[in-house]
Amino acid sequence: MSRARDADGFTEALTDVLSGARARGGLFHRVLLAPPWGVRVQDGTPLSVASMLSGEGWVRHSEDPRPVRMAPGDVVVLRGPAPYVLCDDPATEPGLLIQPGDCCTTPDGVDMCEELALGVRTWGCSPQDPAALLSGNYQLHGDLSARLLDALPPVLVLREHEWDSGLLALVAAEVVKDAPGQQMVLDRLLDLLLVSVLRAWFARPEAHAPAWYRAQSDPVVGVVLRLLHEQPGHAWTVAALAAKAGVSRASLARRFTELVGEPPMTYLAHWRIDLAARLLREQDATLGAVARRVGYADGFALSAAFKRLRGVSPAAYRAGLTTH
Repeated sequence: MSRARDADGFTEALTDVLSGARARGGLFHRVLLAPPWGVRVQDGTPLSVASMLSGEGWVRHSEDPRPVRMAPGDVVVLRGPAPYVLCDDPATEPGLLIQPGDCCTTPDGVDMCEELALGVRTWGCSPQDPAALLSGNYQLHGDLSARLLDALPPVLVLREHEWDSGLLALVAAEVVKDAPGQQMVLDRLLDLLLVSVLRAWFARPEAHAPAWYRAQSDPVVGVVLRLLHEQPGHAWTVAALAAKAGVSRASLARRFTELVGEPPMTYLAHWRIDLAARLLREQDATLGAVARRVGYADGFALSAAFKRLRGVSPAAYRAGLTTH
């Protein structure tokens, strides 16, 4: 697996976490709107991205009481499965609901999908409506790293001047195309859009980046994180990691837990299971092969750890992937 490295040769933990973003069947829409407008999204998806192509809008997330303004070129990342409202004004009540299965209804349940269809992946009442909203979402939790989802706030906003917003024009152009392989193109664009936004966001000092990201700069813990990410299948112990970092076992345990928020072996266990979940997407990968790659003696040991940390067995997890 290729790794991005900084000038000191350290592996970026963020690269590994973001590499878990791999959309399959992600949904993109362009919505044309005229004030007053409000859309409540309650489809239960794990993560969504939204941006105003023209006009202005607001976001109200059920887990964050503060309305967030969206200007053209801004991008908002919304953590699910909690619902949220996109609207022209924070006081506007939603007139449309986005339900699971990409179904659009009125608040009293009337299906509006056919009535609002304006073309390929485009909804609205009229092609002349002044506001244009672009949205994309991941359909499955397995398409994203659990560590990434845990690190994100309910609403993350990146202003146009804070990132390379030229990518939005490419996404907007591709959304309305109906060409062979278009779903694959859109899936990769969704991944690229998310990674570009999050990379810029994590770099901001006010972003409240997760502890594992901030800890990379520590001269001791950064070394250990690099080792765990580069060699997750190695039979690591705290003593072995401490020796590599040039500190005592007790010092490493204390420092790692203080900076990362969990002990080294707990972090490694979760990281191995994240990697295993990613590898299980490959249908030709056997459980035994996945187990050996992430540091477990056999499939039985991996199954026990996977079920303990994810709540389902590897077989059930893989079956859930193939049913979508």
